Amino acid sequence: MSKRIDTVLFDLDGTLIDTNELIISSFMHVLGHYFPGEYGREDVLQFMGPPLIESFKRVNPGKVEEMVNFYRAYNIEQHDLLVTGFSGVEETIEALHQKGIKMAIVSTKRNDVVHKGLKLMNLDRYFEVVIGLDDVTHAKPDPEPLLLALKRLGSEPGTSLMVGDNHHDIMGGKNAGTKTAGVAWSAKGRDYLQEYEPDWMLEAMTDLLDIIGETSE
Repeated sequence: MSKRIDTVLFDLDGTLIDTNELIISSFMHVLGHYFPGEYGREDVLQFMGPPLIESFKRVNPGKVEEMVNFYRAYNIEQHDLLVTGFSGVEETIEALHQKGIKMAIVSTKRNDVVHKGLKLMNLDRYFEVVIGLDDVTHAKPDPEPLLLALKRLGSEPGTSLMVGDNHHDIMGGKNAGTKTAGVAWSAKGRDYLQEYEPDWMLEAMTDLLDIIGETSE
């Protein structure tokens, strides 16, 4: 029998809230400005997941800070217009909350933007612990942000689950010693995530309730 899962760590973008169009649009805005005609929508998928600094360092090491600021200004301006929800997320989070499951957000975004997204989708009341880029030296897939979240929750890796839409989430969970779950609605595709061998693949967020139920039996 599996150990009971009493804690769930969630990535935010592309996992709990649909920021895919916002992120793609933001990257296209920046790359179209600095490299006109060189990048298409499919090309920017590679930049989704890592911190912005890491992504822009790959395309123009000399203008990283400038590009990050250009991205963030557009991203904040367009945030509430382009961010939407995923089916089944709020009901699942509410059900986990009712079951007494401890939950936290572990994101590679700055905390202020994380809170903005949570509040927009009416999820902020469920997450007292939010670990963003501001809180750590090393982002996912380094285990640091996950372990910090678990410490603040008073949880152990062996009874915890990391849920995300990117390989950084799956590898971060493995590196921290948690169970892992990928989401099939990842912008990079189900098959891409499956390559990193998560313990579970969620076809819908409500699948989490079955997983929690199975490990409680």
